[in-house]
Amino acid sequence: MSVFSALDTAVSGLTAQSVAFSNISNNIANSQTVGYKAVDTSFADYLGSTGALEGQSGSVMASTQYNNQVAGAVTSSSADAALAVNGNGFFLVSEVSGASSTNAPTFSGTQYYTRAGDFQSNKDGYLVNSAGEYLDGYAVNPTTGQLNTSALQPINVNNVKYNPTATTEVTMAPTVVGNSAFVAGTTTATPQTSTQTVYDSAGASHVLTLTWTQTAGAAAATGTTAATGGTFKLDVAGTNTTPDPTATVTFNVNGTIQSITSAAGTTSTTGAEASFSTGSVGADTNAITFNLGQIGVATGSTTMDTSSSAVFTPGTTTQDGTSSGNFTGFTTESDGSIVAQFDNGQSQLIAKVPVATFADPNALKAQDGQAYTATSNSGVATVQLAGTNIAGTFETKSVEGSTTSLDTELTNLIVAQQAYGASAKLVTTADDMLNTALGMKQQ
Repeated sequence: MSVFSALDTAVSGLTAQSVAFSNISNNIANSQTVGYKAVDTSFADYLGSTGALEGQSGSVMASTQYNNQVAGAVTSSSADAALAVNGNGFFLVSEVSGASSTNAPTFSGTQYYTRAGDFQSNKDGYLVNSAGEYLDGYAVNPTTGQLNTSALQPINVNNVKYNPTATTEVTMAPTVVGNSAFVAGTTTATPQTSTQTVYDSAGASHVLTLTWTQTAGAAAATGTTAATGGTFKLDVAGTNTTPDPTATVTFNVNGTIQSITSAAGTTSTTGAEASFSTGSVGADTNAITFNLGQIGVATGSTTMDTSSSAVFTPGTTTQDGTSSGNFTGFTTESDGSIVAQFDNGQSQLIAKVPVATFADPNALKAQDGQAYTATSNSGVATVQLAGTNIAGTFETKSVEGSTTSLDTELTNLIVAQQAYGASAKLVTTADDMLNTALGMKQQ
């Protein structure tokens, strides 16, 4: 082994420790960077030659070791769109490559991945993190309301339109006042009226008037026909059906529904739904089903009261339609759902954030802004919804911190500094030895 080879080895030590110093410096500088993954430095010995009784010094090589799978501490954030991956996986993000003629951003065709989830809505409504990366997700078709999982695109929450729902069913359980001694043509029938608001497919409201008018009083049982306590005609005004739809409701002596007769026929089976259909409202063509409860059942169903103190009460009504609404904000959920809120009290899914996982996440190629791109060694990304298979879920209004440990890095810095100094000492020692050898000729 020569002095020159030892000198080369010492120089390689200086270079290797410089790499370690650079990695330590980068880790410390990014100790507060959201989603940053601290790197380690690995050293490998390369020999010039070896034999049974001798060896030739070679060199040392330093390489950066990535720890992309290590999770940082999760802390809360005040940003509504902030997300942290809880478990395996990365956000899928896009980077801007330019602007179109309409000033809308155009995006690079390269798919990027990151754990930096400090997303906020920018002036154009895109969800962007502090590194300028745009969060990708599956969008909901504004017309059909269906989630499109076949294509990823940057999520935008501007100009979100609410998709109103047309009313298809009204559930009601009023208490009507009955007169068991009512005689058609002799007793005056006092209409009992209530109103119900329903919505068409455009979200416009329509008020229907429901009128109960008694047509018969109590009747004794005949053969297999049970005794009745009274019969009412129910008229629903305000739909597009001409004439307005009606139903005939007959009550048992105990005040529960005995049967209901409408254009669809008569229903009298105990426990069956007492319902009938009306025409559509507005410009819609769908019918509305009115559900009066169950035949023969008092709880939660329409009833008749024949007592002297009876008072007509519309009862609690529900309908499944929704009005139009204006966008007021959005929230995120642990399954990646981006949910828009509207001033009509309703909410709707507008997008969903998926998770990308890799066979070897440590083999991803690091890019600017805590982002990565896939490599042949990392394997292609498996994109799936949060919580599916090995994919993690999300912590909402939270961010994942840097994995840098300052005490560890400062310790590593001392070791690298001492190793660098030792290698430098070898260089000066080798220089002294060479000067001694050269001085032999002069003596």
